[in-house]
Amino acid sequence: MSYQYPPQQQIPTCYRHPDRQTYVRCTRCNRYICPECMRNAAVGHQCADCVGEAARSVRPATNVFGAQRPRSLTPVVTYVLIGINLLIFALQMASPELERALALWPPAVADGEVYRLLSSAFMHFGLTHIAFNMLALYFVGPPLEIALGRMRFIALYLLSALGGSVLVYLLTFNALTAGASGAVFGLFGATFVVGKRLNMDTRSVLMIIVLNLAFTFVYPLITSQNISWQGHIGGLVTGAVVAAAFAYAPRQQRNLVHGAATAALLVVFIGLVVWRTADLRALMGL
Repeated sequence: MSYQYPPQQQIPTCYRHPDRQTYVRCTRCNRYICPECMRNAAVGHQCADCVGEAARSVRPATNVFGAQRPRSLTPVVTYVLIGINLLIFALQMASPELERALALWPPAVADGEVYRLLSSAFMHFGLTHIAFNMLALYFVGPPLEIALGRMRFIALYLLSALGGSVLVYLLTFNALTAGASGAVFGLFGATFVVGKRLNMDTRSVLMIIVLNLAFTFVYPLITSQNISWQGHIGGLVTGAVVAAAFAYAPRQQRNLVHGAATAALLVVFIGLVVWRTADLRALMGL
């Protein structure tokens, strides 16, 4: 007499850990998964691979300016900019000749030292000068950095600094100019535009801008100390223009408009610098 036994059923194991038995399947790919590989899903559990694939396929949420929600609210770029300014100021104190080598002096720019248009934005004339600028950057920088995103904030800061320097180059000749004021005024202008875009009450921002402009023009009359109103106005206008391009670009072509606006401003600045350089070189007989 012979007996026939039913085949022994094999207990399934986790696809990532073959030594672990399990009866739970991933609701997406239907593979067996152990408790370590389970990830909670809307229905049942999914494996780590499926969760990762789903995360990659989901388009990250962005705000009206195109910035993704930051993983951290720490304004890293603002702090780095403050650190760079403080570092260069310390180098100035240690090496006084650095000031004349990097500050904005139109004849030197016309003679080929174009880097001064940007390097001057990280130089300062004295402790009070850098203290006021860095304090303003500390307060106005973080909200803008979080709203615009790091890359747009960097572009805004540098373009504002450059815009201030270009107007100084156009309207002065023998003045030695330095300071982050152009960039800071650009952040003031951008804060006003961003606030308008978000339907916020911008009266306090407008008051800050008015008070700083009043200080720019009144303080030299009282103390006989020069303040570069050209740098302040140039930075303010540039910051407002850049922020407007960032804030009101159509969503479908947002990145294209942002890039085109940045490139267009750079082209305008280059054209103005080339024109002014030719004018100054002719004036100096070079």
